[in-house]
Amino acid sequence: MSKDIPKTLLIVEDDTGIQSQLRWHFDQFHVVIAGDRQEAIAAVRQYEPAVVIQDLGLPPDDEGVEEGFKCVQEITKLAPSTKIIVVTGNHDYENAVRAVALGAYDFYQKPIDTKTLDLIVQRAYNIFDLEHENARLQESQSTPLAGIITADTQMLKLCKTIEKIAPTTVTCTILGESGTGKEVFSRAIHNASPRKEFRFVAINCAAVPENLMESELFGYEKGAFTGAAKKTLGKVETANGGTLFLDEIGDMPLALQAKLLRFLQERVIERVGGREEIDVDVRVICATNKNLEEMVAEGSFREDLFYRICEMVIDLPPLRDRSGDKILLARHILGRVANEQHRNITGFTPDAAQAIEAYNWPGNIRELENKIKRAAIMCENKHVSAEDLGITSQENFSINLRQVRHNAEKNAIKLAISMTDGNYSAAAKLLGVTRPTLYDLVKKYEIRSPDHESS
Repeated sequence: MSKDIPKTLLIVEDDTGIQSQLRWHFDQFHVVIAGDRQEAIAAVRQYEPAVVIQDLGLPPDDEGVEEGFKCVQEITKLAPSTKIIVVTGNHDYENAVRAVALGAYDFYQKPIDTKTLDLIVQRAYNIFDLEHENARLQESQSTPLAGIITADTQMLKLCKTIEKIAPTTVTCTILGESGTGKEVFSRAIHNASPRKEFRFVAINCAAVPENLMESELFGYEKGAFTGAAKKTLGKVETANGGTLFLDEIGDMPLALQAKLLRFLQERVIERVGGREEIDVDVRVICATNKNLEEMVAEGSFREDLFYRICEMVIDLPPLRDRSGDKILLARHILGRVANEQHRNITGFTPDAAQAIEAYNWPGNIRELENKIKRAAIMCENKHVSAEDLGITSQENFSINLRQVRHNAEKNAIKLAISMTDGNYSAAAKLLGVTRPTLYDLVKKYEIRSPDHESS
């Protein structure tokens, strides 16, 4: 925030004397006064204050605290990052603690001592600024590849791998469920390669009718078939010098697989209806959500083509297995969508963030993007709720450090035993523990031992 623009401080207080006192004392801030809950909510919507000083006794319940509690809850829901400092009576500790439980940042008990209140307010602003900067850094977190947003260790390793292969001419195939970002990765490879100044041409092998696939790929000469009124270049020639992306390669007809193999081996094509061999310099990247090895075994995909396109294989994990990427991607997508739709939406409510993390996302990033687009249209506040997303989860989502450690240790032990083919001595060395310790851990986590152990 610019030093020339004073920070906004919202004071929710119905006592005009205290209003004047606080307005005068906090003259270094842009002070906004609200006398009741409705005015407070309107002020939060309009000014988006980082810090709120709120009296719990608000009209029409001046002698009670329920109206004050409602105000705390509504502000917290509307602006989760705003720091609310509740002001209570001298002997009202229980209500102060309850207010904090409902979402208030801190509390201050009357009578007002301005020096103490100054410290609490300044600390609240400092915390707000730190959280804001942390969110900004998370949002702008860079990866080795432009256009890819991730914080997951496995995904970052894949980015490093792609960074290495991008300058080469190796043909690679990207595997992964539908919606995991296979085309995004292929474009990242192209943009990180020496071919980035030339075209990136994509064709979905599952979307083109079988009888048109050959002419789509290799083009055709005038008069090659009915309706061929002029010579037309195919996708391969159009991508000359650049990158050809063959999406859903597993759906390519067997008859055409032989012609694609010839092109990959010799880097020449013949247009449909033509006899001339045309040299083409193009980088080929393939993608599929099918198991090509199973297709080779059952005869629906050529084995020689399989080995030709799989010189390098990139296996993208589904979104549900990418640690920390759900909310990171959600924030990135929301920022872009809100800008495109001209919506003043700044983030997610705590229940929305929890629902995003708890949801399994069977449709991966594509489903996430669709849900957020819908939410951006339906949202009536500055923060998207779980109800807006339509994914209110029935799961009890929590971040329990002990459980996380338990799962990580158990998985590491199982992996080490598997990697060493049941050799406990080798597995213990791999894990950096003694063999007796490994036995204790296997017993602790009830890991089933191999039928026979190598010694």
